[in-house]
Amino acid sequence: MKIKKIGVLTSGGDSPGMNTALRAVVRTCAYNKIDCIGIYRGFQGLINDEMKVLKTRSVRGIINRGGTMLYSARSEEFKSVSGRKKAFLNIKKNKIDALVVIGGDGSFTGAMVFQNEYNIPVIGIPGTIDNDLFGTSHTLGYDTALNTVMEAIDKIRDTAISHDRLFFVEVMGRDAGHIALNSGIAIGAQEILIPESKIGLDELIISLRKSKKLGKTSNIVVVSEGDKTGKNVFELSKKVEEKFPDYEIKVSVLGHMQRGGSPTCFDRVLGTKMGVIAVEKIMAGESSVMIGLVNGKIKLTPLNSAIKGASKINKELIRVSKIMNI
Repeated sequence: MKIKKIGVLTSGGDSPGMNTALRAVVRTCAYNKIDCIGIYRGFQGLINDEMKVLKTRSVRGIINRGGTMLYSARSEEFKSVSGRKKAFLNIKKNKIDALVVIGGDGSFTGAMVFQNEYNIPVIGIPGTIDNDLFGTSHTLGYDTALNTVMEAIDKIRDTAISHDRLFFVEVMGRDAGHIALNSGIAIGAQEILIPESKIGLDELIISLRKSKKLGKTSNIVVVSEGDKTGKNVFELSKKVEEKFPDYEIKVSVLGHMQRGGSPTCFDRVLGTKMGVIAVEKIMAGESSVMIGLVNGKIKLTPLNSAIKGASKINKELIRVSKIMNI
């Protein structure tokens, strides 16, 4: 089938680099004389027929902007058969031949179900700061989020040192500890708590006592939001405070600031490459695959594998972090 019109949408949580990938999709379509339709507010926009033709000038000035100019949303209606039927009817109405979906595992799950039901070619671009998809070493926005977290904790360290404080800093990542592990090493954290390593409260207490004995008067502990050492980071800090009554303990939850900001050079280049290749692979007849980066090269992974496969934490980095907290 000759591809004449491609629809593109962003779905789920936003991440820096989504706009960059969108820009690349639109411009690659224009280069190949293919019409490009921007779908606003993710899959809900498909249902509501919120669509607009995008040309090269439509995406000028967005390469350095965080977030997504198409907006993003999570659609409960798209999870229903009737919702997906509405979306399909709008795809037929607008004569869209294929879809590029920029998002994470939830977005890819919806895209895969839709593709299987209606045989609409779909290509996924991994846009999530969590870096939790199988088939790529870097998701779009992950590098930017790492730098945002590092800069924020560098500032927290200034006040921790000035007041002899112990800070627990919670970072995003859901059930994956990539952000916590890498940023923790980058800022010299005393301990890094991630779901994959399961340090536990006792080991954390031993590490902090050792640190105090060596004369450290301030410390940073980086905690991934998916870590289960405590019910949450506030409960964890209370348990530690019971063991160290003379320590002034503070908690900082970085929250949604991690999703924002101008994408780094790495994310801009990655988003551009992924956007170009997504369009080219659709033209070549590919479908139901995710564009990923493996060993520095672009690789295709079936959407089903990208969703169900587990992104692996770097165990060598865990070992390195243990050596560094002496």
